[in-house]
Amino acid sequence: MEFHGLIHTFPKEVKAVLVAFVITLSVGFYGGLSFVRSTTSMSLIGIETHYLGNENDEEAEIMKFKKSKGEILTVVHNHILSLSVIFLLLSLILSTTSINKKLKHFLMIEPFFSLIFTFGGIYLLWSGIIWFKYIVIFSGTLMVLSFSIATLAILKEIFFSKS
Repeated sequence: MEFHGLIHTFPKEVKAVLVAFVITLSVGFYGGLSFVRSTTSMSLIGIETHYLGNENDEEAEIMKFKKSKGEILTVVHNHILSLSVIFLLLSLILSTTSINKKLKHFLMIEPFFSLIFTFGGIYLLWSGIIWFKYIVIFSGTLMVLSFSIATLAILKEIFFSKS
């Protein structure tokens, strides 16, 4: 069955639901990203401090403590489960667009790898493998870029498609 370009044939009502879904999903995704920015300053030291604490830094403005095992497992578990469903739904919608097939395939698969590397990396960072903060930053950035490009591609196809 061929899905490539199928979004162009969807009725207006289906396209409207997809637009509402993608926009609502984006509000939630970027809202979560805003939370990450406020808790980590989107920096290597911020990520390290958020999960490992800063109780040894007497100059710290805000005292943070190392996350407990239960807290870190909850963060990893919840994010991997919820974001994998989000990326599955986004990938299914993206599969119906007519964008370049190689780019589409990359955008459909990459977020799942980034999920594992980002949240697995957070767990490994918490476990004491400090250099994993670099993997977390890289894979997290790649995940956000993939999400952004996929959502923009879907909206472009819906609004500027050949009906």
